[in-house]
Amino acid sequence: MGFVFYDLIFLAAFIVFVIIFLSTRKKNLERQGILYLYKTQLGVRFIDWFAEKFRPALRPLQYVVMTSGYLLMIAIVWLFSKSTYIYLTTSIAQFIKAPPIFPVIPYFPRLFGLESFLPPLYFTYFIIALAIVAVSHEFSHGIFARLYRFKIHSTGFAFLGPILGAFVEPDEKQMNKAKKLPQMVVLAAGTFANVIMALLFFGIFVLFFTAAFVPMGVKFSTYSLAEINVEDITIIGNSTVENYLEIEVPVDSVENVDALVLSPDGSSKTYFVGMESLQNSLDNGAPTIFAFEDTPAFKAQLRGAITEINGMETKGTEELGEVLQNFNPGDEVTIKTAILNPGQESVAENREYILELGENDGKAMLGIVFIPNGGSGFVGMVFDVFQKVKEPFTLYDSNIGEFGWFLYYLLWWIIVINFLVALFNMLPLGILDGGRFFYLTVWGITKSESVGKKAYKVAMWFILLLLVAMMAKWAFTFF
Repeated sequence: MGFVFYDLIFLAAFIVFVIIFLSTRKKNLERQGILYLYKTQLGVRFIDWFAEKFRPALRPLQYVVMTSGYLLMIAIVWLFSKSTYIYLTTSIAQFIKAPPIFPVIPYFPRLFGLESFLPPLYFTYFIIALAIVAVSHEFSHGIFARLYRFKIHSTGFAFLGPILGAFVEPDEKQMNKAKKLPQMVVLAAGTFANVIMALLFFGIFVLFFTAAFVPMGVKFSTYSLAEINVEDITIIGNSTVENYLEIEVPVDSVENVDALVLSPDGSSKTYFVGMESLQNSLDNGAPTIFAFEDTPAFKAQLRGAITEINGMETKGTEELGEVLQNFNPGDEVTIKTAILNPGQESVAENREYILELGENDGKAMLGIVFIPNGGSGFVGMVFDVFQKVKEPFTLYDSNIGEFGWFLYYLLWWIIVINFLVALFNMLPLGILDGGRFFYLTVWGITKSESVGKKAYKVAMWFILLLLVAMMAKWAFTFF
């Protein structure tokens, strides 16, 4: 049945639990727009105790908290601006059909076709990660509020359907009358806690991955490609490979393919291109097109992660290269691969291929390439961090079965969602912590509250303008 079945049962059970919980506790329930707030005194004593117990340590930490607020604000504004520039000046919107801004909700990688970039986000992962994010974020607000003797009226949970949140309600009048430093520290405390939680769980992730996972194969990105001039194509014919056309071009018209051993007699080389891709290039007048080279991997339509060649294991890219050195061009080899579940690293099936190795600079070759699976903005940053721990082109296997993958993806999302919340919350927007934080900063620098308000409005409209520009370009891709 798969984990999705159990996840949907858990989602249904959680919704029923929320309905029963809220309907039987109406005294403590308060509605604010589409949100339902369940107010209690749960955790207030803990916040008071923690603030008093660790007051000597919290005093110097307040400056670290405020500094982290500035660093996060600078980072998110820079990332947001850079991502907007890339989105507006490149054709990325044509290839990634998901909207440039969308909420992190259960199953969004599947809903928006991002399973090749992001791991699955089941409701189970989402609700556990959200609980950790919300509780640490709000309790940190409360602890630093008590550090400055601000009264805490209540704590509780916020419900938006099955989506769970948390809140700590300090005395707003006391907050607004206080000096700017205490206000800014309390505002930045939540995002600071999220950064700490992300780093903590990243350490757990590293230890867990090292102990519970072993390499078992090599994942490649695609087959070898060449850029050719469309106008120099001499022959277009049928291919033995389904959905591809066989094309021939003169050898001197091939660009950017120095690794190819070209025939000395001036004969043509054969390449393969998707029928739709070639037709689009011809219709749009594109001068060049990328086509697959005539390689063993392409002709065999090699799929999955390479685990063995003639019985010799290939657990990593270096090991794959060493194994291939044992063969000569023209040798027939048996390659075993592991086919992965869509959007996951768990093995769905194993396959076996028999093919004849090609030649590249006198050496045996398969004709595969490795393209880093990164991205721009926050996505690129996430992949850069995780690739320090887990080799991007290596297929790993869990020593503890499916449970290992469950914990792996759970830890992954706890880390990512904590960082996302920390960054996003420091955008200079009124509904976020970063809005008032930015306003107080400008007020403090200029000594003018009116200047602070105007600067805040300019920053807010700048962010909204970037958002509208990206969404507009995304919308035009459908026309």
